[in-house]
Amino acid sequence: MTALLFENARLIDPEAGTVTTGWLHVRDGVIAATGTGPTELGQGETVIDCNGKYLAPGIVDIGVKVCEPGERHKESYRSAGLAAAAGGVTTMVTRPDTTPATDTPETLEFVRRRANEAAPVNVLPMAALTKGREGREMTEIGFLMDAGAVAFTDCDHVVRDTKVFARALTYARSCGALVIAHPQEPGLSAGAAATSGKFASLRGLPAVSPMAERMGLDRDVALIEMTGARYHADQITTARALPALERAKKNGFDITAGVSIHHLTLNELDVADYRTFFKVKPPLRSEDDRMAVVEAVGSGLIDIISSMHTPQDEESKRLPFEEAASGAVALETLLPAAMRLYHAGQLDLPQLFRAMALNPAKRLGLPSGRITAGAPADLVLFDPDVPFILDRSTLLSKSKNTPFDGQRMQGRVLATYVAGQSVYERSSHA
Repeated sequence: MTALLFENARLIDPEAGTVTTGWLHVRDGVIAATGTGPTELGQGETVIDCNGKYLAPGIVDIGVKVCEPGERHKESYRSAGLAAAAGGVTTMVTRPDTTPATDTPETLEFVRRRANEAAPVNVLPMAALTKGREGREMTEIGFLMDAGAVAFTDCDHVVRDTKVFARALTYARSCGALVIAHPQEPGLSAGAAATSGKFASLRGLPAVSPMAERMGLDRDVALIEMTGARYHADQITTARALPALERAKKNGFDITAGVSIHHLTLNELDVADYRTFFKVKPPLRSEDDRMAVVEAVGSGLIDIISSMHTPQDEESKRLPFEEAASGAVALETLLPAAMRLYHAGQLDLPQLFRAMALNPAKRLGLPSGRITAGAPADLVLFDPDVPFILDRSTLLSKSKNTPFDGQRMQGRVLATYVAGQSVYERSSHA
């Protein structure tokens, strides 16, 4: 195995909340030591001079959609893995909303085998909570955990039948399984393409009130209180839902919450004249909501930032706004988009990496997301200050549906390492 010495690096430690200039030793795929004083070269170590750039734990991205099986033309494990490596994502936690859904040990086995063959980064699969993600009958949670499922979710299919959801949560609790849900009131949010308000009215778009998210969360919190299950809300995107989340945490429930990078950096006005690359689920919110959610990440109320990477082909996006598919690719744009929050002075680098690496790793019980001795050497070396114009044709994902196309971005990944092995290095001219 390789032995590496990263010198002259600015080390981001999300656990300590610090940025220090120093060095980091890697041996046998694991971080051996870090420090700030002089260091000696170990036997057979390769020296990497970081030139004062930032070295952080690799991003652990919960909720990545890879379209295998069923829609490989949109994204394969190979293309998603390369995009992840180029974006500093060292662990992809993949969604089960495939065709067919990942709801049996056999399908999960296929996913794990394909991922291990094709992707240069770690891939951890989630499984469906109910069969076919139809909300009627729960999956074999115990068998799926044995087959390697790290969490259970029906993604954006809300389990409408409260009794079925309560049963699934009770069973998940008995197995110690994590359930990830999409807090929305399904009746109110059906068919919505925007958030209700002046903008949606002026554009004539079918809209949903932010209260639908709050109502969905309220129901879920009541069920967590009833069952004692481990629960993660995939996306909290509105100010209205934050007090309910805060109460649930204060009451000691085992609840965490995430938000997508798009809801942190874009608002409903970005849709402008029906630009479908900005159509995501839940829809983009008001600027007040966006700021409230950014604040919640800063305070730790919202635990996790994820890409919610959702590839869609040109045909499904080049449609009238109401009919166009929801979702955006974000594995490669997650870090530069997060740098917008850093450069705006809204979140510092340790806060960002706490939400993108440490907290998701902790929620899934992984040893990664840290920059301390004994942690896996899953690392990203990046420069937060490099400006560039994003050209979607250069993205490594098969699908190119990014809302950041043509936008001025800041922050580039220079190199990505998984277990001490280089999986991506940026060429100087790229």
